[in-house]
Amino acid sequence: MAGDKETLLGMGFDRGRVEWALKATGNRGLQPAMDHILEHDGQPIPDLGAVAESASRGARGDAMDIDDDEDADALRSLGATANNAVEAKIKPLTEEEKKQKLAELREKMAQKRALKAIEDAKEQKATEALRRKAGKDMNQIKEELKVKQALQEAEQKKRDKIEDARAKAAIKAQIEADKKARNEKFAREKAIRDGLPIPGEASSATPRAPASVATPSSSGVAGKDYQETRLQIRISSGGPPYTTTLPSDASLREVAEFLAGQTLAVDVETVSFAQHFPRRVLPTHYNLS
Repeated sequence: MAGDKETLLGMGFDRGRVEWALKATGNRGLQPAMDHILEHDGQPIPDLGAVAESASRGARGDAMDIDDDEDADALRSLGATANNAVEAKIKPLTEEEKKQKLAELREKMAQKRALKAIEDAKEQKATEALRRKAGKDMNQIKEELKVKQALQEAEQKKRDKIEDARAKAAIKAQIEADKKARNEKFAREKAIRDGLPIPGEASSATPRAPASVATPSSSGVAGKDYQETRLQIRISSGGPPYTTTLPSDASLREVAEFLAGQTLAVDVETVSFAQHFPRRVLPTHYNLS
């Protein structure tokens, strides 16, 4: 059997698989060992001691308890005849047959490796496709998140800008209200000292802007003769008019800031003003006086 073992090792088989095949086949020759190696290719090599023990248990399981000497002699004779028949049936391979078997074995192994390589390539391709798809989906999610974040930032900037305009308009309106109160107080005190009619008790002499436009009064009195101008502004989209009082030398930008503080529909940078008669569009630097 050493010759079979060396032959199998010379074919390039692993020593553990060769020993497993020889023990599993009961050292019955090269062909059974080669068939065992091919049949169990890729399977883990078991403990050879367990294999030998299993074979021994099988042999003991097949034995029979015989007390009669004649029966025992008959069975021994039958066993010897069977062993001779098996040995006659399993003939050792010639060198030419060994070479042929080796060539067939190598061809089968090469085919098996080729099939395994094809399967590995398919599996690798499928894995790569899944990886690329996952990467593409992740990039798409990132881009969508970037767009959403950019929109949110733009919306926040717009809200901040509107809030700033409102705050500025509120501060300016408060300043103007304080200024107006001081002027009225000063004019009242001066009138009392000079014995003149108290301003505000008579009908208001302040001009009123034409309806639906943010322009000063078009009366015959020059606007510069009045310190303040009362305005009534209508939005082109409709709704109730907005009224306010601003200094006569204020520009339309201050009017725009006042409107931005009242409604979100007005943007200080893009709003425009017009008067109906004569029909014209007024620039933002237009002075109310």
